[in-house]
Amino acid sequence: MNFKKILIAVDNSTCSEKAAKAGYDMAEKFGAEVALVNIIEPVPANVNPDLTLAPVFLETYDNSEENSHILLKEMETKFGNGTKTTYLSIVDTAAHGIIQQSDEWGSDLIVIGTYGRSGLYHFLMGSVAEHVARKSACPVLIIPNKYEL
Repeated sequence: MNFKKILIAVDNSTCSEKAAKAGYDMAEKFGAEVALVNIIEPVPANVNPDLTLAPVFLETYDNSEENSHILLKEMETKFGNGTKTTYLSIVDTAAHGIIQQSDEWGSDLIVIGTYGRSGLYHFLMGSVAEHVARKSACPVLIIPNKYEL
């Protein structure tokens, strides 16, 4: 396999940092470019009696978009080592957004971390990494939380 475009899904977690490190390491080995994707989960909108969105929702969205860009820049600075990096940030559900951005960007590989939760929480919430692996058109590398940086 020859990976030229590696999409790395990141959020604000240690398992995400481990995925970013592994993804950038692979990009260096294959001479690939990287896209860092951060999905901004939609905040349930508060609806005013006149059916307009409450200003709190709009402020939260603006703040999340800004925070997303800061997170992506931090990940590139920490692990990028000069690798050509594209930033992708959209409002969507995590698994759907990652798959959609991967398809649109044309990635050859998705790298994603997993929290490694099990039991009732895993049963009720599912796993974003598992969903992405099942639905993705390209290979998915899942980095476990136990992976050492």
